[in-house]
Amino acid sequence: MKALLLGAALLVSGSLFAQFPNVTLPEASQAASLSQQIGLTDVDVTYHSPLSRGRKIWGDLVPYNEVWRAGANENTTVSFSTDVSVEGQKLAAGTYGLHMIPTEAEWTIIFSKSNAAWGSYFYKESEDALRVKVKPQEAAAQDWLSYTFEELQMGSAVLALRWEKLRVPVKIAVDVPQTVVADLRRQLTGLSGFNPDAYYTAAAYCFRNKVNEQEAMTWLDRSIRDKPTFQNQRLKADLLEKEGKKTEAEALRKKALDAADEAGLNAYGYQLLGQGKTTEAIDVFRTNVKRYPTSWNVYDSLAESLENTGNKKEALTYYKTARQKAPKDQHARLDKTIAKLAEK
Repeated sequence: MKALLLGAALLVSGSLFAQFPNVTLPEASQAASLSQQIGLTDVDVTYHSPLSRGRKIWGDLVPYNEVWRAGANENTTVSFSTDVSVEGQKLAAGTYGLHMIPTEAEWTIIFSKSNAAWGSYFYKESEDALRVKVKPQEAAAQDWLSYTFEELQMGSAVLALRWEKLRVPVKIAVDVPQTVVADLRRQLTGLSGFNPDAYYTAAAYCFRNKVNEQEAMTWLDRSIRDKPTFQNQRLKADLLEKEGKKTEAEALRKKALDAADEAGLNAYGYQLLGQGKTTEAIDVFRTNVKRYPTSWNVYDSLAESLENTGNKKEALTYYKTARQKAPKDQHARLDKTIAKLAEK
C-alpha cells in the first residue's frame, strides 16, 4: 500500500514539475546579432558564435566541400527590408537562412528560403533563393566566430565572416535612390500626404539625385499649389531655367524672393556662394539686411561675403554693425574678426 501511494505521489509530482520551465544556462556558442542600414534598407544578421578553443577549424571542424550552418545551433539568418543585390546578383526582400560551402580557394554563399531550421541538417538545395561565390582572405587570428559590416559606402556594405585566421567577405548593395523613391511614394499616401512641405522635400530629393523627375515635378507643383514658399518656388525656377524657359524662371525666382524669410534668404545666399555666384549672393545678403535690419546675423553674412571678394573696408563696417546687435556668445568671434581686418 505504501509503495502504491509513493508511486502515485511520484507520478503526480512528476506531472506537476513538468508544468514548470527548466533553468536557463549559458550556451557554449552564444547568441549574437548585428544590424546595418544602407540608405533606408535594414540588414539584420542573427547567429551563434562558437569558439575555436585550440581546434583546427577549416577543413577539420568545418569540413571542406560540405554545406555548413555559418555559425552554430539553429540557422544563421540574414534579413533585408528591401530588395538588394549580393555580389552583383538580385535578392528579394525577406529573411533567409545563411549557409556556406567552404573550400580552400572559393566559398559558396547560400541564401535559403528556409530560415527556421536547426543548422544545416535539414538544408535542401531546392529551397535556395540565391547562391554566390566569394574568395576567402587571410586575416588576423580570432578565437570566436563573428560577423561584421565593413567597407561602408552610401549604397553598399560588406558583410564579413571572421574566424580563426580567415575573413569571408560578401558584398551587399542597394539601389538607394530607387528604394527611397518607393518609400517616398508610401509616405505620401499617409499623413505626410497632407503636408505641402513633404511634397517639396520628396521632389527636391529626386531632382538632386536625378531620379523619378517626372513624378517629382507633380509633387513640386502640388507643394506650390498648397503652400507657395521660397524653397519650392526657387526649385521650380531652377528647373524652368534648365529647360531654357529663362523668362518664366526669372519671374518665379523674383516671386520666390519676395516671399522669402530671413533664414531662407540667408541659406540661399550661402548656396549661391557655394556655386561661385558671389555677386548674386551679395545681392541676396543685401536684400536680407534691408528686410531685417534688427538682425545681427544678416550683417554678419553680408560682411563675410564682402570679405571673400576682398572688399575688406565695407566688410569691416558690417562686421561692426553685427557686433553691436549680436548676443554676447558671438562677441569674441566677431571681435577677433574685426581686429584681424582692422590690421590690414
